[in-house]
Amino acid sequence: MAAMAPGIVQLHPFAWNQKLSKYVKDGQLDKAMQLFQQMQREGATPDKFTFIQAIKACACLGALQDGRLVHQQLIQSGCESDVFVGSSLVDMYAKCGSIKDAWRVFNKMPSRDVVTWSAMILGHVKCGQGQKALELFRQMQHDGVQPNSVTFVGVLNACASMIVLDEGRCVHLQIIQSGLESNVFVGNSLIDMYAKCGSLEDAWIVFNKMPSRDVVSWNAMILGHVKCGQGQKALELFRQMQQEGVQPNYVTVVGVLNACASGIALEEGRWVHHHIVQSGLEMNVFVGNSLVDMYAKCGRIEDAWKVFHKMPSRDVVTWNAMVLGHVKCGHKQKALELFQQMQQEGVRPNSVTFVGVLNACASLIALEEGRRVHQQIIQSGLESDVFVGSSLVDMYAKCGSIEDACRVFNKMPSRDVVTWTAILGGCAMHGHGREALKHFEQMCDEGVQPDDITFVCVLSACSHAGLVDEGMCLYASMIRDYMIPAKLEHYTCMVDLLGRAGHLQEAENMVMAMPCKPHAAAWMALLGACRIHGNVGMAERVAKRILEMEPENAAVYVLLSNIYAAAGNRHLCENVERQRKERGAKKQLGRTWIEVNNEVHTFVVQDQDHPQMIEIHAELQRLSGLMHNAGYVPCTELVLDDVEEEEKVSHLCHHSKKLAIAFGLINTAPGTPLRIRKNLRVCKDCHTSTKFISKIVRRAIMVRDANRFHHFEDGVCSCMDYW
Repeated sequence: MAAMAPGIVQLHPFAWNQKLSKYVKDGQLDKAMQLFQQMQREGATPDKFTFIQAIKACACLGALQDGRLVHQQLIQSGCESDVFVGSSLVDMYAKCGSIKDAWRVFNKMPSRDVVTWSAMILGHVKCGQGQKALELFRQMQHDGVQPNSVTFVGVLNACASMIVLDEGRCVHLQIIQSGLESNVFVGNSLIDMYAKCGSLEDAWIVFNKMPSRDVVSWNAMILGHVKCGQGQKALELFRQMQQEGVQPNYVTVVGVLNACASGIALEEGRWVHHHIVQSGLEMNVFVGNSLVDMYAKCGRIEDAWKVFHKMPSRDVVTWNAMVLGHVKCGHKQKALELFQQMQQEGVRPNSVTFVGVLNACASLIALEEGRRVHQQIIQSGLESDVFVGSSLVDMYAKCGSIEDACRVFNKMPSRDVVTWTAILGGCAMHGHGREALKHFEQMCDEGVQPDDITFVCVLSACSHAGLVDEGMCLYASMIRDYMIPAKLEHYTCMVDLLGRAGHLQEAENMVMAMPCKPHAAAWMALLGACRIHGNVGMAERVAKRILEMEPENAAVYVLLSNIYAAAGNRHLCENVERQRKERGAKKQLGRTWIEVNNEVHTFVVQDQDHPQMIEIHAELQRLSGLMHNAGYVPCTELVLDDVEEEEKVSHLCHHSKKLAIAFGLINTAPGTPLRIRKNLRVCKDCHTSTKFISKIVRRAIMVRDANRFHHFEDGVCSCMDYW
């Protein structure tokens, strides 16, 4: 315990108790504990009132060990059997998180009043044991103890935490019968319970009937609407509470900022920020965190940085908001830098941090960085966390190591639908259709209910592996057995599944059978299938439909041009290209990323800016000769410009993917696998040439394009040319 407080000498116990009570009431808890020690050293004998104040101080401080020492002294004094002292002990142990100690005191008490029962109920709620809290609530009434307002607040919190609306309504009925419905604390808890259970109608009924409402009442309504996705209504309530003269506190503005962040309502967020500055709440760390989060989620990283730099103190939540904001806005490398910086400043990452950083590693295909983060996760003891574990599975799969993803997955002590979906998505990306089906079957056997995203992943796995019959059965089962209505993503998967396999008419029928107007994504999947199978007539029909919806969709023009080029129709190629330019449809620039020596390098087609470009061109020239000798024939029909054949070959040679491969070869040791990420679908010529290169240089080359992974080794691709 703490050292003696100076200046107090030989006071009567009543005077000691008065001073002790004042310290506790004023929140000067450390001084209260110093005073409690001093009175004993000076020979004053504590009575039950002294002990009760000391126990209250320990409860508020969460000082379990000090509380146990006070309990020992209390036993020696013979005051333990007093019901008020016993209730204070139960409350202290419960608030300090030691339910076992609370139960020991509770079971030894010769009599128990409503305060004792309420302390036990609230303690179980605090420790996340809502069901046990409800059982205690029933038991206390069975023992003839009538609940009071504190009891009802605890029980309503239990109902809210477990989202048991019917139980909450039963408690509400008892509150009405007890005449406590007009109590502002009970009313606030009723609003909170109904809102968290998703019944805003009931929350409004309680809110409108309350004779008086404080800031907590308004906060409960605002936060309830945010939770239910009604951000605009939350903002209206924020304005209304101020019109009625209720001053918002930091909880209010945090809730309203969350509404702006979830609804991507930047202008409203700026308005709330202005109010925060006027209210003097800007320096509150919780408010600052919410401002950073809101600006980051709205894509305003510059504004997030301004708030971040002005904050007098920053905790792990602040750093998490910045890390996740940069990931969301596509600044993955900066997110990794922030992760390092937060640790240099002494802030320990938590599970949320690791999830964000793993997402950044996944997007960058930064496998080695991901492995280092994995080591930190193990050291932090968070490897068994289901959210972190799921992100690890996702990271390894997206970084090209499905083996590591499976190892993490198999070691996880518990797996939820997100975990299973992550491994299914990994199997889909790597073309492991059969493995995906096995995992899906195992998931169902273990009683985990698949959701709509799970089915997107498993249907995609079937599509990439050409498992048409299996995919059709799963699609039917999704609707029939799991009662999951087909969404755009499912239709797109099915169109892709049928189209890739050559069932073009069935794929078109699938699009036409959609209950709502088909989205461009479904038609794009069909257009891609037309390119694979060279169906010019259907491609023209489909392209026309897409361009009616999205006249500036450059990908349509590119695909159609490629289809005409493959058919040898140069004139129609030129017409499509002219239409694209006239309509201002800009082609997405092809980019390829490769990580070498912990640094990510970016290449674009015909790139001349890289400092090693002379060496890269020399390596490509060397490879070109070796490939030609090995039987490689360039796919020059893909070059739409009307130039000589030699120039077409040169153009193909400078695709961004080939530049990245050449860079990787000259900057890594022989035999080192290369890991590459591309923002577009890999073209036919790059796919063919990479197979040749993998055999010539005897290296594994992993490429993640916009659709899937390709693992090239010894002249063969894992997709077996089905992509």
